[in-house]
Amino acid sequence: MNILVINSGSSSLKYQLYNMTDESVLAKGLVERIGMDSSILNHKPTGKQEVTEVSEILEHNTAIRKVLACLTDKEHGVLESIDEINAVGHRVVHGGEFFKDSAYVDAEAKTKIRQLFDLAPLHNPAAMMGITATEINMPGVPQVVVFDTAFHQTMPEKAYMYAIPRVLYNKYKVRRYGAHGTSHEFVSSLAADYLERPLEDLKIITCHIGNGASVTAVQGGVSVDTSMGMTPLEGLMMGTRSGDLDPAIVPYVMNKEELSVGEVNSMLNKHSGLLAISGVSSDMRDIIDGAEKGEPNSTLAFDMYEYRLRKYIGSYTAAMNGVDVIVFTAGVGENASLLREKVLNNLTFLGIELDAEANKIRSGDPRRISTADSKVQVLIVPTNEELVIARDTHRIVQGIQG
Repeated sequence: MNILVINSGSSSLKYQLYNMTDESVLAKGLVERIGMDSSILNHKPTGKQEVTEVSEILEHNTAIRKVLACLTDKEHGVLESIDEINAVGHRVVHGGEFFKDSAYVDAEAKTKIRQLFDLAPLHNPAAMMGITATEINMPGVPQVVVFDTAFHQTMPEKAYMYAIPRVLYNKYKVRRYGAHGTSHEFVSSLAADYLERPLEDLKIITCHIGNGASVTAVQGGVSVDTSMGMTPLEGLMMGTRSGDLDPAIVPYVMNKEELSVGEVNSMLNKHSGLLAISGVSSDMRDIIDGAEKGEPNSTLAFDMYEYRLRKYIGSYTAAMNGVDVIVFTAGVGENASLLREKVLNNLTFLGIELDAEANKIRSGDPRRISTADSKVQVLIVPTNEELVIARDTHRIVQGIQG
């Protein structure tokens, strides 16, 4: 079975084509600047030359059509016909309380995704555009939706409820949902496999640290708490997001600066975090470079970031009454050795012993960076959210087709 995985944004569309016989990637790519006359399609077929095309792509329907043309092109394609694509899997950020697992796309699923637009106004409408464009260009091909929030639907009420009037939950479903669920699920399972221990016996803290970042407490293979909240704004300090803050700051600043709701929302999501504190960049590589040169703002940004990450690890250790494994993943988590070193050297009270040399090694494979004597095992596990989507799509479509 060949499965096309699509991650549709408001002005972008990422894709990967998998052969599920061996889970190999046949091709992958990205369409950027959808809605403009200078849209860019970057197509990377495995074993063939990469292709870049600049053209007018005004909506997602055209974007999907161009992707399919690339996949079946005689020179740089990997398929004879689009009929060789057996199913399509879509990343959808918010599944609310409707979706506790990935789901087959039918009329009911589409209706529920639309009902969740208010909870993810930047992401769910874009996902629907991808689903609709796929239906137009590939009629009859089964589609599956995989949700960032689904893995966290196992959280107990004490973890997901906010201490605000319950009517807001009853009427509007205001609660903690979390995000990056596909990543947290994938790396926690892979960590158990790497250690050759049953997942159900482990207390794992997974740290998905990228431009967006979240930490999850995984106990017995299920999410029991996670740092992102009703939206991805809550939790850790991130590249451009503030993370946790006193909610009274919002009306105070709005009043002082005469900001609209949209303006303060933009400030907290797009102009805060590492970018705001450093004043130069939202990229951890730039922050570390600045800190190593002695720039005070970059040093402060790094120290705040490390401190908040460490606090969440400590709180989730308390939440689970212990921890067996800590996992770092995603762009920053997998590559920022200095950040990992600082965090772990400040968690020695847990019995963590860092293998400094192992921590410096770069590799695309799961690896241990704690010593053999460390009471808590620390791993780097590269994430692969696209593969999770492909696997879930394969599972659900096979189940329907028998």
